[in-house]
Amino acid sequence: MKKILIPIAIFFTFISCQEKFPVLDSWGSSNYNLVNQDGEKVIFPHALKGKVSLVTYIFTNCPDICPLTTNNMRLIQERMKKEGINHVDLYSISFDPEVDTPPVLKKFAEMRDLNLSNWQFLTGDKKVIDDLIHQIGVFAVRGDSTVFEDGKTIYYYIHTDRISLVDKEGKIRKNYPGSTTNIDEVINDLKDFNE
Repeated sequence: MKKILIPIAIFFTFISCQEKFPVLDSWGSSNYNLVNQDGEKVIFPHALKGKVSLVTYIFTNCPDICPLTTNNMRLIQERMKKEGINHVDLYSISFDPEVDTPPVLKKFAEMRDLNLSNWQFLTGDKKVIDDLIHQIGVFAVRGDSTVFEDGKTIYYYIHTDRISLVDKEGKIRKNYPGSTTNIDEVINDLKDFNE
């Protein structure tokens, strides 16, 4: 009898997960060669397979939305640890790869004292990044630049504000507004997703 009940329980868990978290999008069959903050090669989204992930899209020179999104990812990570959720990886992908090299991303994380044990900051060739974010409808359009007398340039992107919940197969199941994410909602979804 127990042998029959286990497959039935798995079936109903899968069905309820499909209803609550329908597949919204995916990166298709493409894999993208990226590098993380340590300069290590990461095949994306292949690297996501086997674990639930939260993925966000940032650039390090961002004055407003990206710092808020990054802080929300930090708060989510802290809550996950507190509540014993250890099956989730975090990824922040830069859509400004010409500036956001691995050392820049590493410094960005270090300055914010971020825990990189299950969180990677990714960058890569501009065309690869552009293709990756375009595939899932993330937009990043560079605006006007301001050049100061000392040669420093400040520029902004108009961009999508998003944190994506990604399943173990690399499919996007839910999107949250990155800068205004409800941390409780994300934590509850992570619990529900892996029950």
